[in-house]
Amino acid sequence: MELKRVVVTGMGAITPLGNTVAETWENAVKGVSGAAPITHFDASLFKTKFACEVKNFDAEQHFDRKKVRQLDLYAQYALVAARQAVDDAGLNGEDIDHDRVGVIVAAGIGGLHTFEEEAGYYALNADKGPRYSPFFIPKMIADIASGHISMEYGFHGPNYGVVSACASSNNAIIDAFNLIRLGKADAIVTGGAEAAVFPAGVGGFNSMHALSTRNDEPEKASRPFSKSRDGFVIGEGSAILILEELEHAKARGAKIYAEVAGGGMSADAHHITATHPEGLGAVLAMKAALDDAGMTTKDIDYINVHGTSTPVGDVSEVKAILKLFGEDAYKLNISSTKSMTGHLLGATGAMEALFSIMATREDTVPPTINHDPEDKDEEIDYNLNFTFNKAQHRPVRAALSNAFGFGGHNATVIVKKYEE
Repeated sequence: MELKRVVVTGMGAITPLGNTVAETWENAVKGVSGAAPITHFDASLFKTKFACEVKNFDAEQHFDRKKVRQLDLYAQYALVAARQAVDDAGLNGEDIDHDRVGVIVAAGIGGLHTFEEEAGYYALNADKGPRYSPFFIPKMIADIASGHISMEYGFHGPNYGVVSACASSNNAIIDAFNLIRLGKADAIVTGGAEAAVFPAGVGGFNSMHALSTRNDEPEKASRPFSKSRDGFVIGEGSAILILEELEHAKARGAKIYAEVAGGGMSADAHHITATHPEGLGAVLAMKAALDDAGMTTKDIDYINVHGTSTPVGDVSEVKAILKLFGEDAYKLNISSTKSMTGHLLGATGAMEALFSIMATREDTVPPTINHDPEDKDEEIDYNLNFTFNKAQHRPVRAALSNAFGFGGHNATVIVKKYEE
C-alpha cells in the first residue's frame, strides 16, 4: 500500500505570546518572554508566584454565557484556536466531506480547574451530601475539547483525545498523520490545549520541586541550557494544526505551510518523572522519526528541543542529540522556545510543531532566550548552536520537534518544506 503525503493547511494559536499565530510567531522571533506574575489566582503563599499565562483572553468575546459555563478554560482555548485553524485552512466549505474530517486534540491534564473547583465545593459542603454540577465530568475530561470541536463543525471522522503527559500533542499529531496517510481521513484537526495555572497545578508541581522559583525576575526564569536553571515555568494555551492529505488539499486550492515527514515514539522505561539520564528514549524517538521520514541526520537543519530548563532534562536531551547526530549535531540550530512560552504541558508539542513549521516556512530559527555566556554548565557542549538570545536566519529544509512526558513518554515529529 502506497502511503499518502500529509501537509499542513491551517494553524491556530492562543498562547502566552499572543492570541493568533502571527502575533505568537512575531514575539517568538523577537525573543519576548511570556512570563509574569500569576493573575488567575492569589499565588502569594506559593513557592512560585509567576507563570506564562494567556493574556487578554475574554471567553465571552468567543462564547455566549451559557457555553462559557459548559467549558473548562482548556477547552475554551482549544475551540478558539481550532476556529482560527479551520478558517485559515478553509476547511468548512460546502466542498468538504465532513464525514472524512476528524479531530484529535490532546491534553496532558484536561479540566484541572474544574476538578479543583468541584472538589473544593464538596470539601466545604460535605455535611450536606454530594452536590456536583451536571457539567463537572463533561467539563473536566481530557477528550472533551475534541468533542466540542467536532460538534461545532459537524466533523464525523476519527475523534478522540490523547493523554501522554507533556508528549500528548506530539502523539496526537502523529496519530493524525498516520490516519491520513493510511487513507482513513482526508483531514484532521489536531494539536493540544492546557490550562493548569491554578492552585492545584502550581502547588502540585511546586511540591515536586519542578518549577522555577525565580520570583524576582520571572521573565528570565526559563533559561534552558544555562547552569543556573532551576526548573520549568508553567504555561497555558492551545495550538491547533490542520493536517490534510496532499491531493485533497491541492484539489481545493488550499495553501500549504509545510509537509509532515515522519513521527517517532518511545518509552524511557526509567522513572515516573525524570528522563533517562543518557537520553535513551529520546534517541529512540528521534531515530524512529527519521526512519519513518526516510531521512538521515544530515537532512535536519533545526531541532526544537523539549528543553524545559530543568537540571536533569536539558542535559539528557543534549546527550541524546549528540549520540544520534554525531558530527551533524554541530551543523544544526537548536532552540528551546519554552524559554519564551513556558511549558504548555499537554499542548507543548503542538506549540513547538507550529514553531517548527514556521521555521521551515520563514527560514528563521526562534531563539533560546535568557542565556548569559558566563552561565555555563560543564555537562553541556556549547559548541552546539543553541540559538542563544537572538533569532537566526538560515535555510531550514526540515525541522525536528521533541516532546517528552512524565511516565517516560517520548514523541518526535518531523516537518519539512513542501515541494511538489
